Amino acid sequence: MSDLLRLDGGGETLLLQTRTGPPRLAYWGERLPLTLDEAALAILAERAVSHGMLDGGEGLGLFPEAGQGFTGHPAFECHRDDGGFVTQLAPVEATQGVDSATIRLADAAAGVEVVLTVAMDAETGVAAFSSRIGNLGAAPLHLDWVAAAALPATHDEALVFDGRWAREFHTVRQRIATGLVVKENRTGRTSHHSPPFMVLGEPGFGEDHGEVVGLHFAWSGDHRLLVERLRDGRLQVQAGELFWPGEMTLAAGETYETPRLYATRSGGGLNGLSARFHPFVRRRILGDRLTAKPRPVNFNTWEAVYFRHEMEELKALADAAAAVGAERYVLDDGWFKGRPNDTKGLGDWTADPVKYPNGLGPLVDHVRGLGLEFGLWVEPEMANADSDLLRAHPDWILGVAGRDQPLGRGQYVLDLTRPEVSDHIFACISALLSDHAIGYLKWDMNRDLTHPASAGRPASHNQTRAVYALIDRIRAAHPGVEIESCASGGGRADYEILRRTDRIWTSDCNDPIERQQIQRGFSIFFPPEVMGAHVAAAVNHTTGRRTSLDLRALTALFGHFGIEADVRAFSEAELTALRDWIEVYKAHRALIHHGQIVRQTYADPAAVATMVVDETGALASFAQLDTATYASPDPLRLVGLDLDGLYRVRLLNPPRPPSSGMKFAPALTSGEVVEATGRLIETMGLPLPILRAGGIAVFHLERIGQV
Repeated sequence: MSDLLRLDGGGETLLLQTRTGPPRLAYWGERLPLTLDEAALAILAERAVSHGMLDGGEGLGLFPEAGQGFTGHPAFECHRDDGGFVTQLAPVEATQGVDSATIRLADAAAGVEVVLTVAMDAETGVAAFSSRIGNLGAAPLHLDWVAAAALPATHDEALVFDGRWAREFHTVRQRIATGLVVKENRTGRTSHHSPPFMVLGEPGFGEDHGEVVGLHFAWSGDHRLLVERLRDGRLQVQAGELFWPGEMTLAAGETYETPRLYATRSGGGLNGLSARFHPFVRRRILGDRLTAKPRPVNFNTWEAVYFRHEMEELKALADAAAAVGAERYVLDDGWFKGRPNDTKGLGDWTADPVKYPNGLGPLVDHVRGLGLEFGLWVEPEMANADSDLLRAHPDWILGVAGRDQPLGRGQYVLDLTRPEVSDHIFACISALLSDHAIGYLKWDMNRDLTHPASAGRPASHNQTRAVYALIDRIRAAHPGVEIESCASGGGRADYEILRRTDRIWTSDCNDPIERQQIQRGFSIFFPPEVMGAHVAAAVNHTTGRRTSLDLRALTALFGHFGIEADVRAFSEAELTALRDWIEVYKAHRALIHHGQIVRQTYADPAAVATMVVDETGALASFAQLDTATYASPDPLRLVGLDLDGLYRVRLLNPPRPPSSGMKFAPALTSGEVVEATGRLIETMGLPLPILRAGGIAVFHLERIGQV
């Protein structure tokens, strides 16, 4: 009988050794022949054991345990009240499916069963790992740490994600020389500073070169990602949910299953990872539901009026938004009862009788009469301390009785694990959707969890599950509604929340200089159609920086385009330009939202370049974020085109006048069109205009044939 389980997908093969010891990942690489020499594989997998170690060495498998002699970070830690903590799991059963495999392990003495599941997507080669723990004993089993899996890593350069509010998805590189590198999050959401994804690759890997593995832990709550250099030199990576003390206790017969760890590999750098993750997200996570409807141009009221809600002004904004080409109007925070600022009213989900004496209906009807969809901002998981809801139900908050809990934005987190709380919030949101033609919810979450307890027990895990259940319940009752995942910007961004939402608000910062880097990091794991990207005012709300309309609009062009500004204050020239760029977005959104993102490498660190490409052509962006290093820019050599394809190339925004900033302006930068092959464009590049800091150039490459 074969000792191997085999999964194939996306030109890859994954082999699991299952029966002659602890299960391990035996091979993951380019597709292997169907007939394998298992004896040769076993010999190649052997590793010398040095003196000074246990006789079996470091048994790095798919689920390593301290009880088996593994002295690195184990994949599983548990204990019982009598002090028992040693587990020695042994394979009991292995099952091979078409696109998945399961391995059942058990330790009768410890009273523990573990089922490991590995699946591989046939089209993209994205693998999913998870583990399920069962308590076979009579006494409670306390889980301290459960990894979805422990994966061996070949290369030691880690790209991890860092940031803060309004500066999300920034990347940090480091080599794993010794010991543990751990990224943890205890905010009750995916966080702004430690989102649950990571890349490991060969030193110096780039956008289009180097062997890399991308990992995405699909969980919207507390988590831990770790990479460890073992003392024998090998590397392991793990991901799992981070439990509060005593949070995860299994009674006799109960089970716990980890969220999924999605992983994929590529020999073509970060772009190779995106080429696998993006179609996987589109088909498997989103279920192709965004392909049937073009992503409408959003107009969001927040940075236009903030909490100042006056009916005639809101109608005038809708008129102005429709006039420039918006297709959806989203009424942001400030519409509900007793909401003059962010310290009051949250949780009281009825229209403010002062601001809306006749309810939301007149505004909804006005917006719909303009041909726009109507969307509404909500924050269902929270309530202000100063709200009718918490005055009536002070015990409905997530917390510990008798303890003072820090406020965040003047609000507490509601305990959605209690059915009466979840039922009340569902009834409020469902009534809004039933009473009005609302097709879109901007679902916000504006504070970290502190004291995440319910009925005296830690409840961060159950709260996250309750949020999922509430969203699922609303979608089931109102299947036509779209939902945006927002958490003070990009604080809740992961594949599991995306299963039940349609858009992620990438950041509360709309400054295009900041957005270029934020969106670039986000785009490694997420396709552009779920990336909320807005055109704001010339002087930015969060940074105070002034930028051109071209930079603002053409930065937003490469995501789900929207407007978040008082467009009534725009000059006629700005309004004309905004209309034109919205038309460009509408003309090319099929390309942007279904094509392949190929981030470009450019020599000047003050510039950022990217491209989206499909069979019809490409859009390529070059943004000069700071003063150029050299007087004359190098050509933009675009990687990712069909080398034998013939393209008609045009600069969409040539400088006006054509010679602006240049004694000599190349013909392409003056608005002329050139026809060239992908090979020429990759080798010679596209001539660029000389741009000042904050300038941008966007090229359209129309595919016109083959040579």
